[in-house]
Amino acid sequence: MTARHLADYLEASALRCPTRPALVDTAGLSLTYGELNRQAEALASFLAARGVTPGNRVGVALPKGIEAVVALFGIMKAGAAYVPVDHGAPVERSRQILSDCQVSALIGDSRSLRLLPADGEGPTLCAVVVVGPIGDDCASHAPHVTLFESALDGGGGAVSHDRRPSDLAYIIYTSGSTGTPKGAMITHGNAVSFVEWCSSLLEPGEHDRFSSHTPFHFDASVQDIYPALKHGASLHLISDDLGKNPRELARFIADRRLTVWTSTPSALMLLLQFGNLQTHDCSAIRIVSFGGEVFPVKHLRALQRHWPAPAYFNMYGPTETTTTCTFGRIPSTIPADREDPYPIGFACSHCRTLVLDDAGREVGEGEEGLLHISGPSVFAGYWRRPAETTAALHDRDGARWYNTGDLVRWNPGEGFTFVGRKDGMVKRRGFRIELGEIERALYQHPRVREAAVVSLSDRNTGTQIVAFLSCVDGDAPSIVELKTFCATKLPTYMSPDRFILRDRLPKTSTGKMDYQVLKGELAVSSTQAIPAGGRR
Repeated sequence: MTARHLADYLEASALRCPTRPALVDTAGLSLTYGELNRQAEALASFLAARGVTPGNRVGVALPKGIEAVVALFGIMKAGAAYVPVDHGAPVERSRQILSDCQVSALIGDSRSLRLLPADGEGPTLCAVVVVGPIGDDCASHAPHVTLFESALDGGGGAVSHDRRPSDLAYIIYTSGSTGTPKGAMITHGNAVSFVEWCSSLLEPGEHDRFSSHTPFHFDASVQDIYPALKHGASLHLISDDLGKNPRELARFIADRRLTVWTSTPSALMLLLQFGNLQTHDCSAIRIVSFGGEVFPVKHLRALQRHWPAPAYFNMYGPTETTTTCTFGRIPSTIPADREDPYPIGFACSHCRTLVLDDAGREVGEGEEGLLHISGPSVFAGYWRRPAETTAALHDRDGARWYNTGDLVRWNPGEGFTFVGRKDGMVKRRGFRIELGEIERALYQHPRVREAAVVSLSDRNTGTQIVAFLSCVDGDAPSIVELKTFCATKLPTYMSPDRFILRDRLPKTSTGKMDYQVLKGELAVSSTQAIPAGGRR
């Protein structure tokens, strides 16, 4: 029977193979399917007793770990939707997300207590669950918190409520065109349709060992978690620190004998450059899946030399289409003379595609147009953003279509080739970034008079983000000050790679910022660029 709800996958596996390891963390601690299901039910019972009801949103602000996965399933079993936030992001941004989403409860660690509204500044949460110790300096911020272990000790059976495919499973926040993050609402029906397709492609089994490299606030984590747990495989959780240490990560992949790997190309390129792959036996890997950004062919070819056996898949899909809507299989041997990145391929079997021009007409073979997606994985809309939801979705021939905003070309032999973005949004390291949000943050610096942020496509390094600045009275901040400032306002993946200083920035005849002129200046202005410390 096809699942209707993401928690159905865990419950079925817990019945079928209760003693098999479901989760294994970086240190080697594990949880069986039976234990994971029981802990998730206990957490759901606790949340329901505290007032979390079906349809509520619950924030999750935890580093990658076993407790974080228990939290996701506990929230969904309570009938609520989980809202993951970046554990390492600036407090202001995460607090903004949780406030916008009107979460009724929060599951985090002691650091996450800083995200709670101060007395009198917002609604009181009905439950705050904290993983790990609470320091004396944090206790005053949340006098009514419950320790994670205590929340699980309450017992209680499964929470009873109707499970409908139309219920929200999670809300992932992406960068917004106004400079404010916006939440894409994904239903259980959306997610299940993707998991079922992914299962047909990857053909997982109980003896597979999946990597969980992707952070949970990134929608690609859905591909890590749910196909693995649907099939009774083990999910190996890669901590944030390990994920940033390619030398140790390569050893981890070999020691754990991982069989299914999913990440951005950036992570794989770090492994290539610093992981000493030639010294590690990673021959157990049978699937390598990547997406979120362009994988330069020379690096992909080099990876295949180290890992020749796996099947390689290039996955494409905005958050709004639930992780993946098109995919391409990479040839087992990449031709030596190929220089162009591989296309994003063909529509997944649960999706339909259209390529339209600005007037809504279908374009011909080889012509550029905007990619539109229809099917059961298309999201429910943006949280509390009816105008933006209406702008993104439209009906055509009795179907509901999502305009990705991505320009593509169709070739019957290779499928869709990604050309670029129609608007000011780019993808870097798998994250969707609205350049306007970076500008908004830079404008908060007291000495920045004008800010304009553009992206630069590079065949070898992917997307670079360049910030043009003019400063008050020519008083430019130092490189250290700029880097430190961005770290307090933006997640790491949104921080500009370069800062270019100008006395004034060019404008169009209507007085708007002339971004095309700025892009044209990049080649001749490189000697005046202040490097932002490189990409991490």
